[in-house]
Amino acid sequence: MIPYKSFTTESGLRVIFNQDKSTPLVAVNLLYKVGAKHENPDVTGLAHLCEHLMFSSSKTFGSYDKVTERLGGESNAFTNNDFTNYYVTLPAEFFKYALALEADRMYNLELTQKNLDIQKGVVIEEFKQRYINQPYGDLWKEIRELAYKVHPYRWQTIGKDISHIENATLQQTREFYHRFYAPSNAVLAISGNLKEEEVREVAEKYFPKRKSSSDNITNYPSEPEQTENRTKTVYRDVPANMICIMFPMSKRTEKEYYVQDLLSDVLANGKSSRMYNNLVTERKLFTGVNASITGEDDAGLFIVTGQYCDGIPVKEGEQALWEELGVLTREMVLEKELQKMKNKNEALSTFEDIKILDKAMKMAYYSHLNMEEYINGEREIYNAITVEQLRNEAEKMFLKGKYSCLYYLKENENENKD
Repeated sequence: MIPYKSFTTESGLRVIFNQDKSTPLVAVNLLYKVGAKHENPDVTGLAHLCEHLMFSSSKTFGSYDKVTERLGGESNAFTNNDFTNYYVTLPAEFFKYALALEADRMYNLELTQKNLDIQKGVVIEEFKQRYINQPYGDLWKEIRELAYKVHPYRWQTIGKDISHIENATLQQTREFYHRFYAPSNAVLAISGNLKEEEVREVAEKYFPKRKSSSDNITNYPSEPEQTENRTKTVYRDVPANMICIMFPMSKRTEKEYYVQDLLSDVLANGKSSRMYNNLVTERKLFTGVNASITGEDDAGLFIVTGQYCDGIPVKEGEQALWEELGVLTREMVLEKELQKMKNKNEALSTFEDIKILDKAMKMAYYSHLNMEEYINGEREIYNAITVEQLRNEAEKMFLKGKYSCLYYLKENENENKD
């Protein structure tokens, strides 16, 4: 249980605060409602590039990292398709400095050609190491391009192509920053040994109304309902063949999300799960299997994957995966099987409610979704799910007329596909 208070400043900044008297620290999490889906399809990767630039110099304080280190703080950030998230943990007595730092880089980031060139070089190197020169590095690129045809989820957070980063201009970057980096497009979440009055006073002081975002919600197209199967085969220098079957799933804010989440757990959460027992341990078709959900704000993907044992024909493994999915559409999950997944969810949720940084992140995320009541309410939702709901959702989701399948195979392995 996370007790919290929330308010909105005159500048439009949403603030959500949890008082924790048990710690001498404070966690500050600032979430901006801008991710890869807000980019121009011809200039992708700017959200992630701006994340890097936010750690370069700002007008008053210079390097963000150097200042936070001197204050005894630890900071980091991440970007995904829906938002960009910055966080820092430091002694509570330096709370005002933390907000002053965040405000300075929100209002006064020094976007110079030198800083841009440095961070472009860092991101380009990251692109090469993680997505080009690594086995399965382009797996998610292929998944997204196959499963999405219209929605901007069709490209990765780092960008659609490395050339987009290489060719990003200072003007493009400045326009992106000024468009999205403003109080009215952000959520500030704080957890630690502070008083509510102090949080309100400092937030109002450092985030005045003199900067507002302009047209910060990009009008991007919704993905139309998938009405056909899509398949693609790629050959790469990888150690083992892999198959990925993708099904369209609900938005993060829809009630079906919770059933789909538990459904993925029943299939493949741990070595005692159905798919692992049947396809890895007993039949030895795969070295690893998984079922997961992307959990993105807009309609996401339910993904079933398998990494093949050597010599197993691709079609044989694919048929075995469909057999496992078919069982869920015809038969009820055992009550004890469902309860085990609920218990795991309960334990995870309890753990997330202990550390101040986890609490701050959780509060910012649900505030971003306009679902603050779910900060403490999701346990009841999961606990109320029935075996009948799981079967009904499986029947609706695992349809052979509306899925995408990626065959990610070893080079010169054509003979094993069938």
